Amino acid sequence: MNGPEIHLSVAPELHLFVAAERRGGRTALTTDGASTLGHVVESLGIPLTEAGRLLVDGREVPVSHIPAAGESVEVRAVQRPQQVPGAPLRFLLDVHLGTLARRLRLLGVDAAYFSEDIGDPALATHSAREQRVLLSRDRGLLRRRELWAGAYVYSDRPKEQLDDVLSRFAPALDPWTRCVACNGELKHTSKESVSGLLESGTERSYDAFAQCTTCSRVYWNGAHHSSLQTIVEDVMRTYGDVQTQRQAS
Repeated sequence: MNGPEIHLSVAPELHLFVAAERRGGRTALTTDGASTLGHVVESLGIPLTEAGRLLVDGREVPVSHIPAAGESVEVRAVQRPQQVPGAPLRFLLDVHLGTLARRLRLLGVDAAYFSEDIGDPALATHSAREQRVLLSRDRGLLRRRELWAGAYVYSDRPKEQLDDVLSRFAPALDPWTRCVACNGELKHTSKESVSGLLESGTERSYDAFAQCTTCSRVYWNGAHHSSLQTIVEDVMRTYGDVQTQRQAS
């Protein structure tokens, strides 16, 4: 038996998640009369992490709302920057986002990452245990109920992925303070204290060093520093003021 029919519209930013016939404006949708609006939204293919305000006949409702016949439902996208409960803001990235993880760490953002696939349940549990926002391009992973918070990464290009995360969450930026390999914190150190870890050419050519307090990896301004510096300068020029404004608000 058919249930109540509602009239649904989806924000353009969410069109990639829904079937083509749902992208042209308001469309009719038959529900079962018992499922919550959150379940209805997910059944369309939209992860709830990407759904912002849910409006029914112009008023905001929770995901637990049960749609009734004739209601006009509007699904909006999340606002930017997005407020996440709890502090500090920390991330967890799935196995496919290694480059994004390293770039976030380069900027001083706390970004946990597993280089091996530990499975969706373990990732979601880790997100909940450490209260980390899980970043993923896997819609199914973002639907797991044990997830603390999550966000879909829309692009497969690292630069666009970084822009997406920074504009959406506006995390605090503190470049050159995290290990890009393990996410540990860096501290300045003397050449003498790390000399046993350096090749002779590096020891002769450089004087300033930092070392990870977790994995002991040593850093210096080597051959790749200029390309990394370009990434940092571009980000700070674009997002440094936005992040400062958010902290002041």
